[in-house]
Amino acid sequence: MEAHQRYLDPATLAKLNGLDLKARLIVEGYVSGLHKSPFRGFSIEFAEHREYVPGDDLRYVDWKVFGKSDRIYLKQYEEETNFACWFLLDTSESMSYRSDGAALSKLDYARHVAAALAYLVLNQQDAVGLATFDRGVRSFVRAAAQPTHLKQLCHVMEADGTGDDTALGPILHELAERIRQRGVVVLLSDLFDDVEALRLGLKHLRHRRQEVIVLQVIDPAEQDFPFADPTLFKGLEGLPELMTEPRSLREAYQREFEHFLGEVGGLCRDLQMDHVLLRTDQPLDLALRTFLSARARRRQAAR
Repeated sequence: MEAHQRYLDPATLAKLNGLDLKARLIVEGYVSGLHKSPFRGFSIEFAEHREYVPGDDLRYVDWKVFGKSDRIYLKQYEEETNFACWFLLDTSESMSYRSDGAALSKLDYARHVAAALAYLVLNQQDAVGLATFDRGVRSFVRAAAQPTHLKQLCHVMEADGTGDDTALGPILHELAERIRQRGVVVLLSDLFDDVEALRLGLKHLRHRRQEVIVLQVIDPAEQDFPFADPTLFKGLEGLPELMTEPRSLREAYQREFEHFLGEVGGLCRDLQMDHVLLRTDQPLDLALRTFLSARARRRQAAR
């Protein structure tokens, strides 16, 4: 992007040694106030019916059976023993971008979000797995439910710095086959790739009966395009440098970028996936609170 951009500081990476503590503080600060976790409900499967007894929760009444038999039966559910939440973290070169208006690069921001949500899932005694990728899968950490597993996940995220360009479509196809456990897949990426390839990769995950959450991480400068003076833009992921007058491009650029965001949001809606746009100038606790609270409301409404 801009010629005077700040690249990922090694000192910032060093601070990620305490990422698990930050995640705990961020999540515990407000998730404890929610009635139920927004991740609950993915790990249950319908088992059988039983007759209603006074005091039972009417939300679980099977009204179709009632209409046919005039008797009240409730759906019973059972917990799956192999539920897992997988975090797919994009570590491609474009994720290293950090403008002057952002406290963290996109990759650092995504790391903190992944660590916070991983802590939440582990605190529910469910398993968490991790895959980092650019053009290929760089690390693949199998899912585990031990509380100490968070330290391993944070270590891997810290060790995997930014790499090459992105190949989202092929990566999602590969990971859809490698992730055998049914559960939740959380994709953290700027999604700077071919939208149709992204659609096909996400469809593959849905075909494997995964619940998919797409967390799209962008820098404020990528959306607001605040540049005014003649600027040398440094291409990432193999793109060349470009010297240009930003003011003459702003309107067309913003129109194209908003169109891209709309395409991504539309395909997620079509595939019945949650899509959340996270800007790196947004306080992390606010971003997580907004996401978790909205998800909890949707889960409650679906019951």
